[in-house]
Amino acid sequence: MRTSRRAGLLGLLMLVLLVAAVLASAMLGQLPISPGEIGAAILRALGIPMGPGDEVIDGTLWAVRFPRIAMTMLVGAALSVAGVAMQAVFGNPLAEPGVVGISAGAAFGAAVAIALGITGLGIWTTAGFAFLGALGAAALVYLVARSHGRTEVVTLLLTGIAVNAFAGAGLALMLFLADTASREQIVFWQLGSMGGSRWPEVGLVLGIVLAAGAVTLGQHRSFDLLALGERSARHLGVDVERLRIVTIIAVALLTGAAVAFVGIISFVGLVVPHLMRMLLGPSHRRLLIASALGGALLLTVADLLARTLVTGADLPIGMLTSLVGGPFFFWLLFRQRRRSGGWA
Repeated sequence: MRTSRRAGLLGLLMLVLLVAAVLASAMLGQLPISPGEIGAAILRALGIPMGPGDEVIDGTLWAVRFPRIAMTMLVGAALSVAGVAMQAVFGNPLAEPGVVGISAGAAFGAAVAIALGITGLGIWTTAGFAFLGALGAAALVYLVARSHGRTEVVTLLLTGIAVNAFAGAGLALMLFLADTASREQIVFWQLGSMGGSRWPEVGLVLGIVLAAGAVTLGQHRSFDLLALGERSARHLGVDVERLRIVTIIAVALLTGAAVAFVGIISFVGLVVPHLMRMLLGPSHRRLLIASALGGALLLTVADLLARTLVTGADLPIGMLTSLVGGPFFFWLLFRQRRRSGGWA
């Protein structure tokens, strides 16, 4: 009862903060917009007459700020849910799409499609290649880090370093092969930015995130049982290998969809799940839902700061998340080493 009450209060608090962050993000920018003008623009879009309105304000909101806000929330939720799923299936608190190279693999896949001018699937092409890159990186990490039925922390981190290095080399090769316009797009993947988000991309990411997120949430009981150990989980009816394969595909979809349109954004899937776990405990049903809300909130605030910290400039959001996530990762690393009694 106490945990349920705490989860409800935390969820309500995060919803209130998310609404406030969305409103602030819609209001602030090179063109300040009042809350009344935002409300009037939304009502006009719903067919409720609110006067002629201002074409500049309406265009700014519906063509620039609203799709950017929507993309930001979706990407934050996707990366956080992917982080929870990875930590559950690897049984390791240091697993996260950016740390172990899945984000970099997705960016490399997207860069291949851009540099080589592959457009056979239309809007799905870049996202499809990003998914393949993320899936390949996730499968490689899984195969290398597993040893005698368990995941070794050091091997997981070293594999992530190797995958990130390989993906970085691949990105450099694509930069060398690409023309000027494609080169600018590839540099965008490396920095991470919500700029340029449009409704068609938002709709595509929304569909992928809802599908992969629903699959991941549907595995919450299996994640809880897997936390007891593989042998116990098998005795309780969990098909562990099938669970891992389904989870890796879902994580690749979530990460690939995010990276395909906004670039590499690291540490969201590491910071948010740990904060939620400290507040709510290990139950994965609560953890997945809370992490989705927390990720959307964190990235919305980060994007607002990226747009407003420097006048007339749009800072790379991946840089801001790394500034927060890097020290947090060091803290987790040292804590995990103390608990394990050292890795030597």
